[in-house]
Amino acid sequence: MATFTLQVNGQTHSIDGTPGDNLLTVLRYELGLTGSKYGCGEGQCGACTVLVDGVATRSCVTRLETLDGKRITTIEGLAPAGTLHPVQEAFLEVEAFQCGYCTPGMVIAATSLLSIKPSPSERDIATIMDRNICRCGTFPRIVKAIQLAAQRMKSTSSAGGQR
Repeated sequence: MATFTLQVNGQTHSIDGTPGDNLLTVLRYELGLTGSKYGCGEGQCGACTVLVDGVATRSCVTRLETLDGKRITTIEGLAPAGTLHPVQEAFLEVEAFQCGYCTPGMVIAATSLLSIKPSPSERDIATIMDRNICRCGTFPRIVKAIQLAAQRMKSTSSAGGQR
């Protein structure tokens, strides 16, 4: 056993575990953050996606020993004090989900995309979001939500707002 210090959603946590433990298990069972979902367990479906230093990362295949000093943001961390992130708002507005299982990973992946490319083309969105699987097939609404969030985030930042 070893002790790992994780920065999750702005809080420091000391976690006892082994280097091979994956981040998803720690988030769900040690920290009670159940927004990130277990899907395939192989880093292929995207249901477990979180941000590690702002980059979309599959938590089911990310080992604790790789996270020292890195900032981890889960879906719960996108809405501090109950204020939804613009991507979350857009997903709700255009009903970009059906069963909702993939939604946290989709929102996190979209947030990462928009931080790197604030005005993505439809092709950019499709390329990045192709790595996240939605078994209900709501991809057209997901693309629409990301475009809406990008538009709103751009207008907010040009108006001097934060985000």
